[in-house]
Amino acid sequence: MSTDPTLDALTRSAADPDRLVLLRGGTVVTMDPTLGTLDRGDVLVRGARVVDVGRHLPDSGAIVVDATGSIVAPGMVDTHRHAWQAQMRRTIPDVDDLGGYLRSTLMHVAPAYTADDVYLGTRLAALTALDGGITTMLDFSHNSRTTAHSDAAITALIDTGIRGVHASMAPHFGHWDGQWPADLARLRSTYVPTDDQLVTLRMAALATGDIAGHLAYGPELARVATDLDIGVSLDVMFGQAASAAILDWRRQGLLGPHLESIHSTALSADAWAAMRDHGVTVSLAPTSDAQIGLEDAVPPVDEALAHGIRPGLSVDVEVALASDMFTQMRALLTIQRMRAVNAAYGTEAEPTRITTRDVLDFATLSGARTLRLDDRTGSITPGKQADLIVVDAEAINTMPLHDAVGTLVLGADRSNITSVWVAGQVRKWAGALVSVDVDALRTQVHDSVAAITERLATTGARR
Repeated sequence: MSTDPTLDALTRSAADPDRLVLLRGGTVVTMDPTLGTLDRGDVLVRGARVVDVGRHLPDSGAIVVDATGSIVAPGMVDTHRHAWQAQMRRTIPDVDDLGGYLRSTLMHVAPAYTADDVYLGTRLAALTALDGGITTMLDFSHNSRTTAHSDAAITALIDTGIRGVHASMAPHFGHWDGQWPADLARLRSTYVPTDDQLVTLRMAALATGDIAGHLAYGPELARVATDLDIGVSLDVMFGQAASAAILDWRRQGLLGPHLESIHSTALSADAWAAMRDHGVTVSLAPTSDAQIGLEDAVPPVDEALAHGIRPGLSVDVEVALASDMFTQMRALLTIQRMRAVNAAYGTEAEPTRITTRDVLDFATLSGARTLRLDDRTGSITPGKQADLIVVDAEAINTMPLHDAVGTLVLGADRSNITSVWVAGQVRKWAGALVSVDVDALRTQVHDSVAAITERLATTGARR
């Protein structure tokens, strides 16, 4: 047991579906358009769900968590991350283009991963997400060389306690067992027989076959997804090739709200209209587009909003990018406002700027909607599951609190997150992950990197 009586009480009662927890006295940023933001508000949680939001809620029978001097907000949603790569973080920090990433990470490093390496990388990414206030993460798992690799990736999400979406795809390059997409049926029946679980399943695919033909979305993959009643997350959704593919899918009747378009950079106006008309959701990767130089390198937030699509945000690849959602929010806010002012400069036009509330919405409620999970997460709304973060508003970098949304977007970072809750279970407490031996994890990560490096050296010698 810990020396913290509140944490001890939460741990002892974790399995009780009727446990009451009252987060009291914080500034509650609900991101619910009806409830808004409450100063000195309370959030009451029963089991996995929020049951009430208000002021001076009764605490009878509840474990009381003092949130005075803190912001209580929805957990953030990462709509696209290649989690297996986590132990190779920042190995290519100055990569210049998509080809450099493909050659370095997917062609060279990925084939050296065992199932154990996939498990460890995915676990590291998920724990890092939780530590940074991300309670939902879509893992675009594109190193599924065997059924064991797939099992490792989805099990890692389950074991960390994150709200995870396992989006399964075969690898781009190198040897693999050819088990995908047929193996999706096994994953569905084994791990996700129903869609009301903490970890859910999607298919992952590419927009076109330019990189790897077997991964291109089309009628065959669409039938598999339809038969299994799962959504499809589509990567490399940028440029003329993806625009043409979207229009082809429209003609084939393959567009629909089950599709998630990732990146969506430099798409044609016709493609945007087709996605809008068929309810396709959009995941933006603000730092990825700019850092890696994808197409025109501009995250298309203006294009999405012009078509009535409120996008989600994503981290993408930690081999070249930051791991947290604060970076994504700030990058997108800066890029869009720069574009808006630049477009109006020297004219009488008024710049059309997005706001801090917009990007926080993209990182929470709209992100949940992007993954079709907004019925259960993304806002602090009675009836939804209690995916929450508590952020210290009295720290050196956040005090004094004048605007809670502005503080979350522009002032806070992962070090200010004192607690993280997923479906009513505490995953971070007093600034540290709960029941995670970070020292042991660190050893495992270094051992995995050493083993991967040795395999790469051996393969290089054989060549």
